[in-house]
Amino acid sequence: MSNYILYLLMLCCGIVMAVQPSINARLARIVGVLESSCISFAVGTVALLMMVLLVGRGSLRGVAGASWWELTGGLLGAFFVTMTILVVPRIGTAAAMAAIIAGQLATGLLMDHFGLFGGRHIPLDTSRMLGVALLMAGGWLVFRRAAG
Repeated sequence: MSNYILYLLMLCCGIVMAVQPSINARLARIVGVLESSCISFAVGTVALLMMVLLVGRGSLRGVAGASWWELTGGLLGAFFVTMTILVVPRIGTAAAMAAIIAGQLATGLLMDHFGLFGGRHIPLDTSRMLGVALLMAGGWLVFRRAAG
């Protein structure tokens, strides 16, 4: 698969990340914040289980060989979904996404620099730091507008 297709897929993920909190927040009005988060994960779990059964190539039994910290992704995902359900109705989608993206990029930069979790080592340099600083400045401008 070409890198252009991979980039396009990630662009689509960005669209989904912007839309999902608003959908979940609407559901939360009916069922509650934690309940909405739980339902979101349950629907996602059923969808993924169907995909695993239909086209999965790995082995769920392999989980027995995983370290404890390799199983925390779901916990982190639950935190993310629950916080977006809570925050988006209060500060707006754009401000929430700006904060999320700034946090993701800054963390990603550090993860690349140190090659954390077996990732590719990409040294920190001035242009990458400037990119994060500019994104954070843009995020602050979006948030400032939402808070004012």
